[in-house]
Amino acid sequence: MRFRALLNFFGSMEIAWQAPREALLNAGLSPRIVENLQQVRSQIDLEHIWQKIQANGIIVLTWEDEAYPSRLREIDQPPPVLYLRGSLKAEDDWSVAVVGTRRVTAYGRQVTEDVGNVLAQSGVTVISGLARGVDSIAHQAALRAGGRTIAVLGCGVDLIYPPEHRKLAEEIMAHGALLSDYPPGTQPDSANFPPRNRIISGLALATVVIEAGETSGALITATFAAEQGREVFAVPGSILAAQSRGTNRLIRDGATPMLNPRDILEILNLKRLPEQRAARQVLPADAVEARLMQTLGTEPMHVDEISAQTGLPIEKVTASLVVLELKGLVRQVGGMNYVSIREDSEPYERE
Repeated sequence: MRFRALLNFFGSMEIAWQAPREALLNAGLSPRIVENLQQVRSQIDLEHIWQKIQANGIIVLTWEDEAYPSRLREIDQPPPVLYLRGSLKAEDDWSVAVVGTRRVTAYGRQVTEDVGNVLAQSGVTVISGLARGVDSIAHQAALRAGGRTIAVLGCGVDLIYPPEHRKLAEEIMAHGALLSDYPPGTQPDSANFPPRNRIISGLALATVVIEAGETSGALITATFAAEQGREVFAVPGSILAAQSRGTNRLIRDGATPMLNPRDILEILNLKRLPEQRAARQVLPADAVEARLMQTLGTEPMHVDEISAQTGLPIEKVTASLVVLELKGLVRQVGGMNYVSIREDSEPYERE
């Protein structure tokens, strides 16, 4: 939030970085923060830092970069800077987060492997946090299935935590990415992990919680997902199992029970993902599609109401909705009612 305030006040972060004390105070920073900033500024050699970043093959993305993940850009507090090792691709727009406890049971392991395998085989990118337990199993399952996977870290991308996952991290970089909003060199710290969970959920269409105790960090990720308007799935478990108390509570509170990994594909309209990708490339949005996308929201709307609100003939509305559904941008929820399943509508705005 301070970053955005400085950007709004100065117009560029370069000017903000070089600004004198009085200007920083006028921008809204407290005297203590200004003093800290001035001290850090006197100790940092930006050119040296940039050389280290390049030497480590780290890619830096900011809000202003076209390659910055569009889905992440839409959350309440998107990170202003992302550090990346590996690659992000357009196909990562179709991604699902898979998270859960570090103390995974045999049941949780089997479910995680099944979920990661089904998602990857269906062309869905698996996102998780590289932690022990469910996270690492989800990454490994996606890689074994020949899919893509992204690990969001609670430390710098030049550090691998836990250290025994170095080989896994190398495989992830070859078939996806390591991602963090913490600068290179940042050590893993318990305070870093809850905030990074908003990135895990923010990158994904949905979050699947496999197993989670009552205080599991996976529940934080689920909360972020719900606040971001993303689907939350939870795997039901025994009411006697500690690892299932969190997931059972999520279901009680409104999360979708995941009884089969293909439930995810069905509910997110990902069963025809190859066709959706091809359609999005080949069939550009026109003025009619733009108007429909601006009219539709997350609440179901009948085609007659859509026609009335847009002023378009019913036959044109239904034909365009078929195309938008093929693109994966809308979903029919029964009885000729439709909802939008795209957060970012900017590409469909027209003069």
